Amino acid sequence: MATYNKRGYKTPKEKEEKVDANFIDDTPNVDAKDSVTAKAFDTLDGGASKIEDWVAANQKYILGLLGAVAIVTIGYLSYQKFVAEPKQEEATADLFVAQQNFQLATDATDVKKQDSLYNLVLKGSEGKQGAIGIANQYSGTDSGNVANYYAGIANLNLKKYDEAITYLEKFSSKDAFLGAIATGAIGDAYSQKNDAKKALEMYEKAARQNTNEFTTPRFLFKAGQTAMVIGNKTDALKYFTEIKEKYESTPEAQNIDALIGMAQ
Repeated sequence: MATYNKRGYKTPKEKEEKVDANFIDDTPNVDAKDSVTAKAFDTLDGGASKIEDWVAANQKYILGLLGAVAIVTIGYLSYQKFVAEPKQEEATADLFVAQQNFQLATDATDVKKQDSLYNLVLKGSEGKQGAIGIANQYSGTDSGNVANYYAGIANLNLKKYDEAITYLEKFSSKDAFLGAIATGAIGDAYSQKNDAKKALEMYEKAARQNTNEFTTPRFLFKAGQTAMVIGNKTDALKYFTEIKEKYESTPEAQNIDALIGMAQ
């Protein structure tokens, strides 16, 4: 078949691209060996590769460690939920009865009745454990800790001084008064054991344990009295003078001038 050519039509020539002789390639030719950045990336790549190799080689141990951490976490949460919390509830129920007996003993005026009630604090009543059983069985709980205090004070009132010291030393408290009272009670126990030096140490510790208008002058006063007993008038004067200067409105300051005169 003949090809029909329209008049005047010419096959167009391929358009030649004009080349700019002045074109400059703006991509710098940098040798990778001389590039600090390139070296840094090479180092990072190499380090990453080594880490990947180490992880691959020790994958079993890593997974085992992660599994162990998960087991410990789950075990702790389970212990808190199913062991610690129920134990705390049981301890609180037992401690409530011991607290009631302790308050009755504190309020009682008859010595025999007091002794009877303090024994109930220690041994228990109404089917509930006493402070000794609570302190031993629930050690590590808040109730077990408080039970140490009740057991210590009850033994102190029953003249069981070694037992009192044992339980009171186990007790800890952030309360402004209770911690100092427990420390001072240890001093009372040592005083009753005729260990005046140890008693003085505990009284001074109790006075400084938490400075306030109640426990500080009380145990400064006992410290001063004990210092006088062992012939340490210098320290006694220091304690009595501190009461006069800082706690003049407290009961301990009422006759403090006479004690200062004796210590001078």
